[in-house]
Amino acid sequence: MDKFDQAIIAALRQNARMSVSTIAERINLSRSAVSERIKKLEQTQVIRGYQVLTSEAEKEAVSAYFEVQHREKSCAQLVDFLRAIPEIITCHGISGEMDLLIFVNVPTMQRLHKVREAIDAHPAICKIKTHVVMSEWIV
Repeated sequence: MDKFDQAIIAALRQNARMSVSTIAERINLSRSAVSERIKKLEQTQVIRGYQVLTSEAEKEAVSAYFEVQHREKSCAQLVDFLRAIPEIITCHGISGEMDLLIFVNVPTMQRLHKVREAIDAHPAICKIKTHVVMSEWIV
């Protein structure tokens, strides 16, 4: 990824609906070059998708973070298991006492409980802490 790809990603993070023309003007590339770069970033899964974010007050769904500690030699050994849970939006390996930080979005608290139980039931999981998102101020 070069500086142009990074600039495209920064622009799309600011506004995922920004037109290719606007991005092209901002970073001094042609529209066709920006389009090709976006397509390549999508194909290589650097850009994995686009989403609509609403304010917490408008959401009917529940978001939460799970801090997870496990017994595996590496976090990567749990990736396939975690990918099979569609409500998991992101999963990061982190430093400190816990090994993973998992962000989930579910339609109900009951489903949050079921997802948590599914993760906790994995034999490699030692500890799981749940943090329910109450407000969202910076997106």
